[in-house]
Amino acid sequence: MEDLKGQTALITGASTGIGAAAAIAFGARGVRVAVHYNQSAAEAQKVVETIVAAGGEAFAVQGDVRDNAAIVRIVREAHERLGHIDILVNNAGSLVKRVPIAEFDDALFDDVLQINARSVLAFCREVVVPMRSRGKGGSIINVTSVAARNGGGPGAYLYAGAKGFVSTATRGLAKELAPDRIRVNAVAPGVIQTPFHDRFSTPAMLESMRAGIPMARIGEPDECAGAFLYLASAQLSGYVTGQILEVNGGQYMP
Repeated sequence: MEDLKGQTALITGASTGIGAAAAIAFGARGVRVAVHYNQSAAEAQKVVETIVAAGGEAFAVQGDVRDNAAIVRIVREAHERLGHIDILVNNAGSLVKRVPIAEFDDALFDDVLQINARSVLAFCREVVVPMRSRGKGGSIINVTSVAARNGGGPGAYLYAGAKGFVSTATRGLAKELAPDRIRVNAVAPGVIQTPFHDRFSTPAMLESMRAGIPMARIGEPDECAGAFLYLASAQLSGYVTGQILEVNGGQYMP
């Protein structure tokens, strides 16, 4: 994947977990990286420092993806620092909280859909226009979830539905942007040991999930990074678009 060297990437939700692993992996291969975060400034700076210490180039950019004005600013700052964006990774997301349907309310719906679904389209909108104008193509990689396939765990139906939206929108965008040589794919992680599960899943829940995984273990963020590299590299996946790459230890097999 030598073709990645010298390219640029904006990765949302890149301060911890899968986003951080992807950012570090891209940086190690010569990609200049904009590391987006919302609240985890110290963690984002550690990701930047890791990339720089390995000889790469990176910087952090803050913003709440629930705010469309913030999304516009994040993309503008990334363009100003990077010159252009070759790769967009829409990784920012949150379950927000687990709730039974009897406790569902409109505020939760709006929050979950804004973070996990609407923000993906908003980032794509802001990145696609200059990417298309530049005329050199590009790669958009959305992050969905095994929850989009199996409905998620207890009380996670809103998150699962939002990720199902991301999977379907990925295919629609792939069709629209193919003439512009912009490939649109998605990575669908399974159960990965990240702050997401530290916050939203009990040890009992995680054990129940682990028991349903043929590889009999929970994955690590670094084990997702290769999927992003593959989908970003035209050398490796230049004829791949509209695909959902499952990284779940066999938990779900299409």
